[in-house]
Amino acid sequence: MTQADFVKMVMPFKDKVFRLAKRLLVSNEEAEDATQEVLLKLWNNKQQIANYNNIEAFAMTMTKNYSLDRLKSKQAQNLKIVHSNYQDSNRSLQKQAELNDSVALISKMIEQLPEQQKIIVQLRDVEQYEFEEIAEMLTMNETAIRVTLSRARKTLRKQLTEMHNYGTA
Repeated sequence: MTQADFVKMVMPFKDKVFRLAKRLLVSNEEAEDATQEVLLKLWNNKQQIANYNNIEAFAMTMTKNYSLDRLKSKQAQNLKIVHSNYQDSNRSLQKQAELNDSVALISKMIEQLPEQQKIIVQLRDVEQYEFEEIAEMLTMNETAIRVTLSRARKTLRKQLTEMHNYGTA
């Protein structure tokens, strides 16, 4: 496999790898390191890439595993999630501040979910993967993914409802 073939194959999903790593590892620097590590591993094993049915799913699985390993390491004890992948230049400063607060709040809430729920919310709701693709990446069945996602969303909804009702009570 030539370098050009590799770039054509990997570059379309490079940003998704980064976003998953950022969701799990929190910091931009850690996510960039994880992305670079995954791409390097793919490059070093470029001869075996043809053996995989879905290289993107394989890369996402590698990213998840690498990120979870980093989180378990002692070096990564002080990471925080900061995530926003939506920008609109026509927004007022107040609306932008409100949106940033909302994104930060939801990110904190997602951060507190169990690891599996956090990953599934990231893959489905942020990255927009289909259930079948998520099942392949996480080696789970689709029903289990749907149940886990439902529980995660229910938890988030409950927390948001409690937070908004608290201010009115």
